[in-house]
Amino acid sequence: MSLQTKNTRTTVLILMVLAAIAMRLVNTQVPALSNFTPVGAVALFGGAYFTDKWKAYLVPLVALFASDVIINYIYAGKFTFYSSSLVMYVCFMLMVFVGTFIKKVNVLHVAAASLVSVLIHWLIMDLPFLYGQPNTWANYTTLLVKAIYPFETNMLLSDAIYGAILFGGFELAKSKYTVLQGKRQLAL
Repeated sequence: MSLQTKNTRTTVLILMVLAAIAMRLVNTQVPALSNFTPVGAVALFGGAYFTDKWKAYLVPLVALFASDVIINYIYAGKFTFYSSSLVMYVCFMLMVFVGTFIKKVNVLHVAAASLVSVLIHWLIMDLPFLYGQPNTWANYTTLLVKAIYPFETNMLLSDAIYGAILFGGFELAKSKYTVLQGKRQLAL
């Protein structure tokens, strides 16, 4: 793959990630859309398509961080880093890692990766110590049950919708513009 082709492909991938993350800013204004964000789909997309692994992790995380800064400024008037923020970033790094296992884009593979990503988020982000509660199975179970609706349900739906847009859109673009096709079709 020539340098110009690689740069064009990377630019398109980055623009798609930024466009999707911009939707996160819109969704924060509607309480019913809590956790209905493109972040999980973006993490999977980055893991699947960026051939340079450092870009696969860096681009989605920088986009997430930038949107966090904007969202915090809107709500708090300043950037606030919560005690659970670092854990959330680790969850999304794990989601990027899951995306690296998508070797062939089809509905089944993307849906399975989305489900695994939501499970990662659900099981990690509802650990009691993140909310100042004692680490007991009762507290953990209570938090897991409370998170099912609307938070994790919305995340699963948003991964499906944004995943279809990102993966489907890029696959369609690749079929029309050969410059977007990599030497390897997906990150291996």
